[in-house]
Amino acid sequence: MSVCLQIQEAEIHMKEVQMLPLIGSFGENKDRARDLRIEEIMPLLGSGEDIVLDFEGVGSVTQGFIHALISDPIRKYGSEVLDHILFKNCSENIKKIIEMVVDYMQPNFDI
Repeated sequence: MSVCLQIQEAEIHMKEVQMLPLIGSFGENKDRARDLRIEEIMPLLGSGEDIVLDFEGVGSVTQGFIHALISDPIRKYGSEVLDHILFKNCSENIKKIIEMVVDYMQPNFDI
């Protein structure tokens, strides 16, 4: 008797976006963040793809920049969307700002 094992690998669709060429070493332009959200992030998430935002070479960002970048996806898809957005090569400063924005966007269930 022959046993046939089939292993199916899930295809992972992921696009990596290099942030440095798009925003420079200091991400502060909320309009640019909005454009990235509209042109890159939302369409990818809407089609079921994951996205990697690579901050290599970016020293810092403003809270307003990160808010403009990720608030709509969180609002539309809930905090689960963060399972589909990977933040790569973030400085400690950028990590803290992302965490602040994510915490701010979490629903307040105590009301």
